[in-house]
Amino acid sequence: MDFFYTVFHFIVAIGILVSIHEFGHFWVARKSGVKVLRFSIGFGKIIWSYQKTEDSTEYVLSAIPLGGYVKMVDEREGNVTEEDLPYAFNRQSLLARSAIVAAGPIFNLLLAVVLLWAVFIIGETGMKPVVGKIEIDTLADKAGFSEGDEILQVNGQKAPTWSESMNLLFSSALQGERIITVLVNNSDNVTKTLLLKLAEGDAESPDILYKKLGLKPWSPVLKPIIGKIIDNSPAKTAGLLVGDLILTANSEVMNDWMQWVEFVKSRPEQSIKLMVEREGVHLPLLIVPETVETDEMSYGRIGAGVKIPDELIKSLQVSYSLAPVDALFAAVDKTWFYSSTTVEMIFKMLSGTASAKNLSGPISIAKYAGQSAELGIVPFLKFLAVVSISLGVLNLLPVPVLDGGHLMFFFIEAIKGSPVSETIQMYFQQLGMLMLMSLMFFAVFLDITRLFQ
Repeated sequence: MDFFYTVFHFIVAIGILVSIHEFGHFWVARKSGVKVLRFSIGFGKIIWSYQKTEDSTEYVLSAIPLGGYVKMVDEREGNVTEEDLPYAFNRQSLLARSAIVAAGPIFNLLLAVVLLWAVFIIGETGMKPVVGKIEIDTLADKAGFSEGDEILQVNGQKAPTWSESMNLLFSSALQGERIITVLVNNSDNVTKTLLLKLAEGDAESPDILYKKLGLKPWSPVLKPIIGKIIDNSPAKTAGLLVGDLILTANSEVMNDWMQWVEFVKSRPEQSIKLMVEREGVHLPLLIVPETVETDEMSYGRIGAGVKIPDELIKSLQVSYSLAPVDALFAAVDKTWFYSSTTVEMIFKMLSGTASAKNLSGPISIAKYAGQSAELGIVPFLKFLAVVSISLGVLNLLPVPVLDGGHLMFFFIEAIKGSPVSETIQMYFQQLGMLMLMSLMFFAVFLDITRLFQ
């Protein structure tokens, strides 16, 4: 069921993003006087179509929902009747052709603005950006962070939740900023400005950056009471139940949940003798944590979560929203921020200053689609906005086959006064296709590698 849930929301996400992208091409083409023969969502076998008259646009849904296309009247792609020649794409002005091609990615960026505008109006509930215990000799420690500091702004941008503060920190680092300004309010209610100073290589990947930052959210001391158990996990196999209080592990008294977590993490594939209290009765259990592998380390995990009192959860949460006009400005600002970050990241990966492991393929995107949808409408809208921005920016890159590649040819045409020859365009399109296929295979390889981690 989890698989189908993930696939369903992945198809929904791709369907929305592709539809908006292709609608951009379609709408501007129609407004420019170009005749559109077919508007298709998906590739391959047609499973549904509608055409009002023989001379009107055919609307199509195809079997493979991983893209789409707009087929226009074009002399380069087939015979065109005499009466349709004035409506052919290739006979339009350079400005009109450029507008039609650019409309797809531009509509993706506009969609992101609309989605983020809705997010800011609906409002969001998240964890307060309060800093927990600072690890010694980390970037946070050197910057002067203390436990209990509440993050207010990152580089002048508001950080109302923990996730948003981390997004701003990571994005700033990935953009190449060596000094990140963080405004905090400490436990004595004093506002101060701290400077996170990054060195070469600190922002190579999110994992490396997170480890070097040393920033973790504040969490209260919680009793080691089981609040959630994952199916087919070591906790389930061992017979642990929700509500169990862990008293001892290998005869060592467990005073709080974090002590138990560290105990488990340091013992992958090792038998642990437990004594738990269940409804006033002490029960012995045996559990063997599974091993989790990452690029940096391996650790143990049992697949269980802590029980957190409802009143404590409410005290750690914060809700915020914006008025419609303020939300619009914030949405435009956030879209620009994520767009520029995407461009920076692409050039860093191409230049080798950022790890290509930051690349996500269709498997990772599908996974994020399912996870965000499970969290609620606001996280799913934010996910759609970020992917829509990525789609828009990537399509504007000057790579043949992509919209940006066509715009590059139009730019050359504007300079030399005549179109680039079809032979040269075909050669570069084949090269562009090879590049994209290689990139796709690499992204899928990274996705599969992550699955086994």
